Amino acid sequence: MSEVTTFSRRVADVLFSIRPLVLLVFLIGTVVMAFFLVQLRVDAGFHKQLPLDHKFMQTFMEYEREFGGANRVMVALMAEDGDMFTDEFFERFEDITNRVFFVPGVDRASVRSIFTPNVRFVEIIEDGFAGGNVIPADFAPSRQAFEIVRSNIVASGELGRLVAEDFSGALVQANLLEIDPSTGEVLDYQDVASRLESIRTDFEGEGYTVHIIGFAKVVGDIADGARGVVAYFGVAFVITALLLFMYSRSISLTVLPLVCSVTAVIWQLGLLSILGFGMDPMNILTPFLVFAIGVSHGVQMISGWNAEKLFAGHSPVGLAQDGHRLEDIPVISSLEASKRTFARLLAPGSIALISDTIGFLTILLINIRIIQELAITASIGVAVIIFTNLLLLPILLSYVRLRNADKFRERQYENGSKTSVVWNIIASFTRPRVATIAVLVGATLFALAFIKAQDMQIGDSQPGVPELRVDARYNQDARLIADRFALGTDLISIIAETVPEACTESFPVMEAIDRFSWRMANVEGVQQVVSLPMVAKVVNAGWNEGNLRWKVLPRNQFIMRQNLQDIETATGLLNEDCSAMPIMVFTTDHKADTIIRVINAVRDLREEIFVDDLDFVPAGGVVEDLVTQEGVPCDECLRFRLATGNVGVMAATNEVVRAAQTPMLLFVYAAIIVLCLITFRTVLGTACIVLPLVLVSYLAYALMAFMGIGLKVNTLPVVALGVGIGVDYGIYIFSRMRSFMQEGYSLDEAYLRTLRLTGRAVFFTAITLAVGVGTWLFSALQFQADMGVLLAFMFIMNMVGAMLLLPALARMLLAWNEPTAGAPSEAKAAA
Repeated sequence: MSEVTTFSRRVADVLFSIRPLVLLVFLIGTVVMAFFLVQLRVDAGFHKQLPLDHKFMQTFMEYEREFGGANRVMVALMAEDGDMFTDEFFERFEDITNRVFFVPGVDRASVRSIFTPNVRFVEIIEDGFAGGNVIPADFAPSRQAFEIVRSNIVASGELGRLVAEDFSGALVQANLLEIDPSTGEVLDYQDVASRLESIRTDFEGEGYTVHIIGFAKVVGDIADGARGVVAYFGVAFVITALLLFMYSRSISLTVLPLVCSVTAVIWQLGLLSILGFGMDPMNILTPFLVFAIGVSHGVQMISGWNAEKLFAGHSPVGLAQDGHRLEDIPVISSLEASKRTFARLLAPGSIALISDTIGFLTILLINIRIIQELAITASIGVAVIIFTNLLLLPILLSYVRLRNADKFRERQYENGSKTSVVWNIIASFTRPRVATIAVLVGATLFALAFIKAQDMQIGDSQPGVPELRVDARYNQDARLIADRFALGTDLISIIAETVPEACTESFPVMEAIDRFSWRMANVEGVQQVVSLPMVAKVVNAGWNEGNLRWKVLPRNQFIMRQNLQDIETATGLLNEDCSAMPIMVFTTDHKADTIIRVINAVRDLREEIFVDDLDFVPAGGVVEDLVTQEGVPCDECLRFRLATGNVGVMAATNEVVRAAQTPMLLFVYAAIIVLCLITFRTVLGTACIVLPLVLVSYLAYALMAFMGIGLKVNTLPVVALGVGIGVDYGIYIFSRMRSFMQEGYSLDEAYLRTLRLTGRAVFFTAITLAVGVGTWLFSALQFQADMGVLLAFMFIMNMVGAMLLLPALARMLLAWNEPTAGAPSEAKAAA
């Protein structure tokens, strides 16, 4: 064991001399962590998903209170017979409005339905205008009353917004506050989702259906689906246990790695609770990934321990080839085998896990809280594995007493000493011709994957909520509301900022906003645009007997004041002093392509439409940086700021993800490269480990493009997590291969011996983990199913890269450093 340093052996001697104390510490620690684990709460939040440093979100946060944010809920009641004008419908819908009004966390001033007093109508009569609430105060169900309400709905302009275009139903909408005003605590989204679902339960049936959409309902549905993750975790655990037993042929060697990996998960979740974090439903898969990494290292540990105890650190085939008979090799004690295994795997195991930890910590550089929480969650879990699987597991193995050890050893020797055609084929990748072909195939795959990866969408590539199945109730509700109502749920608001009172005093400002609105309405993917100037033109026509010739913006400021006098801030079209006017752009969907078109159109129009001279002097003179020289002229009398609304949030998030994608991977690989260089002190060896990982990363991106999985907050860290597991394979294989070369074996023979020891464990681990995550295909969550496919692909391809491409690269890169394949001194120098 030439690679075992004096330091590693000394550490082993110290730790194994106090085995009972170490076990006691782990036992007490696990009990404590389990206590905090049961206190771990589900922690979902809307603001956690916002990239708060992005300039769009600065606009969003600045105007969230005035114009509402993107955190809305909509509850629609639909009549199955297509007629909402019945006594029972109105009774049910009024009760639904009241129930939504009193849901905790609802901003009650924002609640809008045909039954709320902030929804009014205005109509033209002979004497001018008449108006009132859509539902009159003296409303009593009757055919005549229903006709009046129908007329009021049309006059209010809410047809297609709060009422279905075909009068088959109506909806109530409300904004949610991040802090529950009744308790002063962070809003419990699962409780909100539960209350909304109870509305469905109470009012659906007997010819009526209830449809609910909004962020809170998404969180609730994902949380419900996430409970199934526990079941799939159990299935994966059982599958892993069965395959591990088939691999080890020992109950003890099956149970101990699983116990240590589960202990790592308990410590991970317990530490999260201690640090004050919760578990976001979107991060629910992270504990399984920690379990998977733990199993990966556990398999390497029991494989090494088995070889040390039974065959003095060699494979059965290696013993036979070296001319050793089985009886010539003594069976050492479990304690000594554990010490040797610990000392041998301390360096490669630590470097792999530290690389994983640092790689995950680099994700903290992305200033989106939900991603930072995932980074912390994964980093804690991987850091814990250093102790549970590199320290606790070998100590537990030191107490193992194999039953019928001689027979077990003979069986292992008989099975392992057989020449494997598979290992011989894989080992051929160190031969120059095969290695050259493998490297060329890898380079070609990288080029093709790189090209295909350019088709990967940044953001959602499908309509609806991609985290849920296409036929999930939420997505069905979203499709129905989008079909029956003219204005869907996808909205981006561009804030037109100007000086106070500009809406009534400045024709150039209003005319510019109107032109901007009209141009945006003609952008592909835009369903409808609503802005203050558009409403002012309709009112102006109303003051002139509805004549369409008068559907223009008046230049006279007194007429403009008359037109806007009844438009309240509750409409969301202006703020109190009229210095900010949202241009509400309703999009057909929130797919990445649609968002890019809309954002690009806004940016182009900002350069084209502007006001550089006011036609009035604002009260108070200089206002912020918009006005100079007593208000006339000004450098920027009007500016269009992006963005609020749910599509605005998605646009900001997509831009952050796009900007973070490459730096994140570079940081992950930089951490791996630095630690590999420190440990192995070879640039060429480090390249052999890292280059297959790079190939698999881009193959994963190409797979995402092929499957239509968009790169977003929830999927961005997955590739980094996959790299974290994949690097383990490469480090263990390279470390063992390098040790054999230092002992004097040629690259060909060193790699063949590596396959019989470490390669077998790597192959088993990849297959086991891939089968485990493969069960996720049947999950109720589309997100989990997609991640199952992606992770299974990365587990298998990282294994293939480590077992085929790594030795091929070693041959290509070390060919000129290995003059004589069989010369021990020269081979050692090359290593």
